[in-house]
Amino acid sequence: MAANVIGIVFDGVAYGCLLFLISIGLSVTMGLMNFINLAHGAFAMLGGYVCVMGMTRLGMPFLAALAVSPFIGAIVGMLLERTLYRRLYDATHLDQVLFTIGLVFMSVATAAYFFGPSQQPVTLPAFITGQVSLFGVQLGSYRLFLIAVVLVITVALHLLLERTRFGAQVRASVDNPVASKGLGINVERVFSVTFALGSALAALGGGLAINMLGLDPNFPLKYMVYFLLVVAVGGGASIRGPLVAAILLGLFDVAGKYYVPEVGSFVIYFIMVVTLVVFPNGLFGKRS
Repeated sequence: MAANVIGIVFDGVAYGCLLFLISIGLSVTMGLMNFINLAHGAFAMLGGYVCVMGMTRLGMPFLAALAVSPFIGAIVGMLLERTLYRRLYDATHLDQVLFTIGLVFMSVATAAYFFGPSQQPVTLPAFITGQVSLFGVQLGSYRLFLIAVVLVITVALHLLLERTRFGAQVRASVDNPVASKGLGINVERVFSVTFALGSALAALGGGLAINMLGLDPNFPLKYMVYFLLVVAVGGGASIRGPLVAAILLGLFDVAGKYYVPEVGSFVIYFIMVVTLVVFPNGLFGKRS
């Protein structure tokens, strides 16, 4: 019983870390930039396909293909931000939702046309396959690797946004873009880099998610609600909120599917409703 509980908690934390890694970019665009980007999952899918194509078409090892994914995601994200997204920064949230949901359907159709509707395979290197015995409990090596990657990225992202000049420029540009321009901050460039950063993190998460979530053209639609839940429950004003929310959702989702599989994912929706009733602005959201 104890081993089962530890295994479920471990899988839940790993799943939550993966949700956090993909969702943190959405948290940045929604929480800091106040832009609702429902197409965020499409960047995760892009990272997954870049990783798969790098391995199957170019013969790259998994880690090399995974390292390429965020760079491609950042380039595509910056390109779309400068050509499309920038035009909607001052639009209503309804316009932003309609526009980005249209991009989701376009990305689904494009992926299905070029790669087909089937699940994409991924071959992991030997050192992150199999299991590791820890205090008599068998833990998946890949999940340990995933948790380690997310911990490093979380610390790096916190330092970037809270302890650097760029982070201060991002906060200033969001709070008062007019005053920021008067102080010499290139607000448009700051927004482009921020959007590219969020897209890169989503693409990296998409590459890491292939082994756990699978990869097919419907990926942005299947997991869109999960990414929105992380931001809504955690609150979009910080890194801590989405991290805690993602781990909680991961834990409850895995535990719910293990102990009460007949209700499926209903458990996390129930948790979301209860949490938002108690904390309308999210766990760590700004209080109005």
